[in-house]
Amino acid sequence: MSLNEQILNNHNEFLSTLRHRFLDETRVVALEKFQKVGFPTKKDEEYKYTNIKEIIEKDYSFFPKESHHITREQVDELRLGEENFDSIVFINGFLRKEFSTISIENAEFLSFNYALNDEKHKDVFDHYFNTIAAKDLAFTNLNEAYCKHGFFLKVPKNVIIEKPIHIFYLSQNQEENTIYNTRNLLIVEEGAKVEIIESHHNFDTSYVFTNSVTEIFTHQNAKADWHKLQNDNDTSYLVDHTFAKQERDSLTTVNTFSFGGKIIRNNLDFIHNGQNINSFMNGITIIGKNQLVDHHTAVHHNQPNCESYQNYKGIFKDQSHGVFNGKVFVDKLAQKTNAYQQNNNVLLSEGASIDTKPQLEIFADDVKCSHGCTVGQLNKDALFYLRARGISKKEAQALLLFAFANDAIQNIDIEPLKEKISKLLSEKLEVGIEF
Repeated sequence: MSLNEQILNNHNEFLSTLRHRFLDETRVVALEKFQKVGFPTKKDEEYKYTNIKEIIEKDYSFFPKESHHITREQVDELRLGEENFDSIVFINGFLRKEFSTISIENAEFLSFNYALNDEKHKDVFDHYFNTIAAKDLAFTNLNEAYCKHGFFLKVPKNVIIEKPIHIFYLSQNQEENTIYNTRNLLIVEEGAKVEIIESHHNFDTSYVFTNSVTEIFTHQNAKADWHKLQNDNDTSYLVDHTFAKQERDSLTTVNTFSFGGKIIRNNLDFIHNGQNINSFMNGITIIGKNQLVDHHTAVHHNQPNCESYQNYKGIFKDQSHGVFNGKVFVDKLAQKTNAYQQNNNVLLSEGASIDTKPQLEIFADDVKCSHGCTVGQLNKDALFYLRARGISKKEAQALLLFAFANDAIQNIDIEPLKEKISKLLSEKLEVGIEF
């Protein structure tokens, strides 16, 4: 049975599992839109270089088993070495308080499933939910039709969440391939601040397909940082859509670190809705074998005096394939826009490949916008210089690659996360160096 048929056939049963049904009508409409659009193919321009046929030809269970055998030690191994962070652990889609450390004060935190069943949050959902997510995409419509797992966090005016919050999505004890339609909603009110770390892990040999949609609302003079740590195994697929809407004088950062997973597609949309906005997008990708990582970004400069910064670095080994498609849209009202976009890539093997396409669409005349991309190999002279000083070839390569990727790490102000990224760089480059 095709995945399209599975999606249609399981929907009524899925709706029957929900206690609160105020989204039923919108879910049905979303499913109809999904039917009309269908999954993208390589004939679609946005998926020209990313073939998802492998994902959609499998059978999936839409109802993951709640039981699991994950131990605290297994969860601790996934942590960043953080001792003072808050951590939220979802296993098979369900919030597990026994593995979580939740000390968030003066903020509303709920699992998405609970928020859907809590009448007092209906007004918040009416005001925010699905208001900036794209309405014409197959995966966002599929998510809206089936979303149940994930979290809702509202940080009230002038509240500073001092501790970073690490969100874990774990899957284990699933005998069948499993699909998760994860939904996150983050609201950061005026003058508030929060930092989120998100990671996904599949503990089974069966496949997991995670279709995730996140909506971030950063209000006036607020700050929101979201760090995506993608280091899963080769039985995991991830399609992620993140939409961030910013108001005047706000700052939002999304960092994406992709080190593992069979197929990963990251879609990132920033929407500027005021002046003096700053948006930062950084990415590091290191993959091998026949893995694929695709970054699609878009920044919509709708108001004057705003800045956006995109810096993506890719290192590709074996038969791996990378894609970068970055867009900057500057409206005719958005004078004094400053937009920077750069994608640099190193191919370490003859079979590795990258398709990169940075783009600018500018309708204002008083702007400063730049974009560029590079694809190449390591500098032979620099490699010779290091080897002449007694450094092995592999370690010399690793030092040069760390220097290449380092500027995409520098804006991380969570020290344990920065150390974790450095360790993963060392592991993926197969050296014992502590950078």
